[in-house]
Amino acid sequence: MSKTDNRPRRVLVTGASKGIGKAIAERLGADGFDICVHYGHDAAGAEETLKSIEEAGGRGSLISFDVADERECREALTAETGSRGAFYGVVLNAGITRDTAFPAMESKDWHDVIDVNLNAFYHVLNPLVMPMLGLREGGRIVVMSSVTGVIGNRGQVNYAASKAGLIAAAKSLAIELGKRRVTVNAIAPGLIETAMTELDPEFLKEALKLIPLRRMGKPEEVAALTAFLMSDAAAYITRQVIGINGGLA
Repeated sequence: MSKTDNRPRRVLVTGASKGIGKAIAERLGADGFDICVHYGHDAAGAEETLKSIEEAGGRGSLISFDVADERECREALTAETGSRGAFYGVVLNAGITRDTAFPAMESKDWHDVIDVNLNAFYHVLNPLVMPMLGLREGGRIVVMSSVTGVIGNRGQVNYAASKAGLIAAAKSLAIELGKRRVTVNAIAPGLIETAMTELDPEFLKEALKLIPLRRMGKPEEVAALTAFLMSDAAAYITRQVIGINGGLA
């Protein structure tokens, strides 16, 4: 991992206390990045992630803020970059679901998902982009979308809207930041083995029939893809949406 001095490049991973975010933080820590482990409410999970990184010989720290709260994000991230320096990379991973058929969807279910999944793009990245450019090292932004944001899904109109919006935002930001050697890409996972995808056994059986590989993905597989996009080897990849879904789409 090339850099201008002996300090490891810093990477923020949001929603890193469990699931895909935890796997990504651990993998990037093993790859030599200094990981800022973000959590919203699960402090114990974030501490476990950080402990795992450090026990493997990596470096990291903790940060907590509500990605849906613009002021809280800006204050926390401005303080963080002011005291410890800018981030070379950001993995925007934190997300929630509030699944229900659209006619029965309550206003809160719509707005909560949009706030956490989509509005966080602005809340988190806006305070970080200028400091990132100030490093003059290029940079990496990876946005966690979903196969649902690409093809849609019954009962997930809110989630699909948020994840499709992330794709459009990432593609647009990639155009703006390309001349400064900052790449911006979206990953669109399918069914991945996490607490967020704990499904009824019968529903899962039917869902697997639609996946050519006939299995769910693993968080570590998403982490491996993220690690590649964060690497120097991926310097010419930007404005892309990369599916990791076993052939579902």
